[in-house]
Order: sequence, then C-alpha cells, then structure tokens
Amino acid sequence: MGEKEIEKILTAEVKRAGGRAYKWQSPGNDGVPDRIVILPGKAPVFVELKSDTGRLSRLQRVQIGRLEQMGQTVFVARGIQGVIQFLKDMGCAAAGEVLEQRYILTTRERKDGI
Repeated sequence: MGEKEIEKILTAEVKRAGGRAYKWQSPGNDGVPDRIVILPGKAPVFVELKSDTGRLSRLQRVQIGRLEQMGQTVFVARGIQGVIQFLKDMGCAAAGEVLEQRYILTTRERKDGI
C-alpha cells in the first residue's frame, strides 16, 4: 500500500474519531512530517507516513529530531499497521480495531480471490 493511500486512511479515521489530520507543508522546511493530528482533549501530534518498506530520509530524521528536542511528539506510521498502532496509542482503540478488521478482511479477500 502506498503512502498516499495510507495518508487517506489516517485522515478518514482521525476524522471519524472526532479529530483532524491537517496536511503540513512548510515552505523552506523540507522534510517536515506529513500531518499534524489533533484529537479532542489531546495535544497535537506530528505524523510521518511511510509505506511498509519506506525509509526516513536524512532530512526527515533531522526535522523529526528538531521537533522532539522542542518536546513535541512525532509518530512514524509504517503501513496500515502503523496507522492502527497510532490510533490505539492515541486512545482510539475502537477505530484502530475497526480499521484492523477492515484491513484483514480486505487482505483475505485478495488472497482468496473474492
């Protein structure tokens, strides 16, 4: 699954949980995380999305380090499992479980040719 699809899933699931996943583009600051996620009653979290095999670039590691040095939380979500874990870590276990079931079902359908 590609990063764009993973990003769409994250955005939709955060919205279902009552939050927002704002796209972060910072001119002159390449390498910043993809999204700033804000959930009700929680501090904002920066989220970098990667495919299952995606790697952080050197610049992304630098930007993440800068944010963390300022006390900010940055989560790197690798693949759909990373999004599920992020949702669970943020207290959205129900959303994570629903997504997990949906993803497992889709994977089985593909394998079984349904």
